[in-house]
Amino acid sequence: MFCEIIVNVLSFEKRIAILEDNKLVELFAEKKESQLLVSNIYKGIIRNVLPGMGAAFVDIGLSRTAFLHFKDISPDHIKGIKKKSLLKKDSSNISKVLSVGDEITVQVKKDPLGKKGARVTSKLSLPGKFLVYMPNSEKIAISRKISSTAEKKRIKTILEKLKESSVGLIVRTDTEKISEEDFEQEYTGLEKTWKLIEKQIKHAKAPACIYDENDLSFSLIRDLFSSSVDRLVIDDKKIKNKIISRLKQITPELVERIELYQEDSPIFDAYGIEKEIETIFNSKVMLPSGGNITIQQTEALVAIDVNTGSFTGVDNYDDTIEKTNIEAAYESARQIRLRDLCGIMVIDFIDMKKEISKNKVFSVLKNSLKHDRARNKVFPFSPLGLVEISRKRTRPSLLLTYSEQCPYCNGTGRLLSRDSVTVHISRWLQRAKYFIKKEPLRIIVHKNVKNYIKENPEIFSDIKNNLEFVIDNQIKFDKFKVFSSKNNIELTETYNS
Repeated sequence: MFCEIIVNVLSFEKRIAILEDNKLVELFAEKKESQLLVSNIYKGIIRNVLPGMGAAFVDIGLSRTAFLHFKDISPDHIKGIKKKSLLKKDSSNISKVLSVGDEITVQVKKDPLGKKGARVTSKLSLPGKFLVYMPNSEKIAISRKISSTAEKKRIKTILEKLKESSVGLIVRTDTEKISEEDFEQEYTGLEKTWKLIEKQIKHAKAPACIYDENDLSFSLIRDLFSSSVDRLVIDDKKIKNKIISRLKQITPELVERIELYQEDSPIFDAYGIEKEIETIFNSKVMLPSGGNITIQQTEALVAIDVNTGSFTGVDNYDDTIEKTNIEAAYESARQIRLRDLCGIMVIDFIDMKKEISKNKVFSVLKNSLKHDRARNKVFPFSPLGLVEISRKRTRPSLLLTYSEQCPYCNGTGRLLSRDSVTVHISRWLQRAKYFIKKEPLRIIVHKNVKNYIKENPEIFSDIKNNLEFVIDNQIKFDKFKVFSSKNNIELTETYNS
């Protein structure tokens, strides 16, 4: 599989696309006004303590206070032996551990989302490319994806020699077969960073950000650009040089895989990415054979429905269904990664009679999601023939990044139909008829509603007032306004229910 990363840098937006065999599988977008905060470290002030919730709200200098749960409080950031012992007991003790006005150092676990503030922890860590540095800890934890016992033993031996006793380390997946020199280089870099943060913790005035690690060049190297990536192409010389400078300190062998894009046409157009992005928000996604999947996102879960569409197969019905479901499993996994769908997902595959067919489809879906960086779990077919998936949220979904709530439907995705709006007008007239007898009225409506009224004049046959329907394309589709033709006074709200 040929894997490449394409980076498009603009003054107002930075975008990273991951292609596998020339097919877009992941897209990261960072807008100037909505930069990511995860892993940033802040010196904050406790603004509220709620024992009933076992939580505190921390002012870290953002528009909304951050949420700190009892279980995310580190004993190392609490003064006094007695207070530390309280952390081992129930969450209602939080008011004995933290007080309004206290200063506390916290790290963002989850970005703010919608009306929710950021979720923070006082258990600090510094993620690197190979290691996660954890001050005030002692353990060495190795990624479960490194399966070799000999390799685990080798890594642990190197790190035990390298680290201080008061430092804990998590070994990331991409660490396999990394040399002792590479470990030492990264550990030294993380240690220096932590010492700088400690100085900031002492001297910075709260609330303040004391460590911002969401710089594109850093997060790109740490999270995405690894030995499994064949090429990285970027259209910004300054950031390219910054990436190379960082790589030379960590993995110099990857430097030759970086290319600067210098053509006239936009980089995402040249790689066909822009066209694919345009389809991301379509609810219907076509499959190669002619079938399709429909993706519906709600606040609680994501539903994916599989249909055969125009595909009728060649041999028999069972083979047609199996082929459609296998294609849907591949595409569902791709769309989950691409749209960054998270939480609970349910896929309604077309019913299959054979158990072997179900196993094939399940295997394809599970294996396709193994490439996903976000933690996920795929559950077997339920008695109703549904497959459930849980996936951890790592960042706001592309739907939230690129869209806002519709002012017409208020996020429902539906509007009142033309006939429903017309019936609303009729009810308004019935309600008001005793107060405005024979008064001529001017009613402002959307052109689609006016066309419907023109086609169905009998709806207002029992209304005695002289009615004039006027088109206004600026009015919302499901709204109307009523004016007195005599004095041009609006009457709409006066006789609303």
